[in-house]
Amino acid sequence: MKIFILSSGEYGSKIVNGIANNGFAGKIIGMHEFPPSEELPEFIEDISEYIPENIPKADLIIAVGIHGDVNMVIPEVVEKSNAKSVIVPIYHPQQVPIGLQNEIKKSLDEEIAIVFPKPFCSLLPIGDKFIDEFTTVFGKPKFEIQTDKVVKSVKVLRGAPCGSSWYIAENIIGTPVDDAEFEANNKLHNFPCSSSMNIDNATGDTILHLASYRMKEAIKRTLGFTNRAAVVDEEICEGSGGCEHFCLNSCPNVLSGTNTISLKTDGKAYIDPGSCGVCEICIKECPYGVIEVYEEKISVEKDSK
Repeated sequence: MKIFILSSGEYGSKIVNGIANNGFAGKIIGMHEFPPSEELPEFIEDISEYIPENIPKADLIIAVGIHGDVNMVIPEVVEKSNAKSVIVPIYHPQQVPIGLQNEIKKSLDEEIAIVFPKPFCSLLPIGDKFIDEFTTVFGKPKFEIQTDKVVKSVKVLRGAPCGSSWYIAENIIGTPVDDAEFEANNKLHNFPCSSSMNIDNATGDTILHLASYRMKEAIKRTLGFTNRAAVVDEEICEGSGGCEHFCLNSCPNVLSGTNTISLKTDGKAYIDPGSCGVCEICIKECPYGVIEVYEEKISVEKDSK
């Protein structure tokens, strides 16, 4: 697979380094760097002046750290490179608004696969040859952990493109198993994660928090348990009896595409402890007070090998 990267700013540099340092250096056949967003006009009337001069033939285009209208170079780059797949990760709420995403999609041929993972570490296979090949190494984190009361070894099966998963794997060795999820979260912040702490209106949470939830989920699904999650009291949950399911409609994970909260056949809510980020938004939104944080060991469905 041949990857051509469009990059800008500190976030773009971190992603490029993460991809190159963790196995895909030989697949990167070219890169074009744009000026930082503060040096670019908010509205670009003629996008042609920003199109890279030398565009190699490629299979996959990755556009990282690019803000606003300059993202409209993507359709031209795809056409000139003959690429069939595109990844445009979102790390800041104002980076590529949904209207701009739709404009980019409309400018591409129908056979071109394009995804806008928010954050990049939420990316999973979609049934596209090149995006799926990328996710054999990078995307939503997945670990293999050996334990004996403490974490003995950690293997990254799939890691965040920024490189944080490999940093976490190295730095939680020796951590008590019960503390592994929370220590991994600390290490993500120490790395540090470069996603924005600005509130994302589409999910009601920050993209950095979304990244944190994905990483903690990876640890939980490897170990098979968590010591902290939001839990629904099914005995008093209203279910289909007039409940408007505010929990489901306010969960940042659900709004970003996961099944953290689902409804049973009787309409009662179920919160998956594996992906629950314990943001407590559902607790505040439930008008019946049926959700609380449970702080004892809870079984979590493990990842399949």
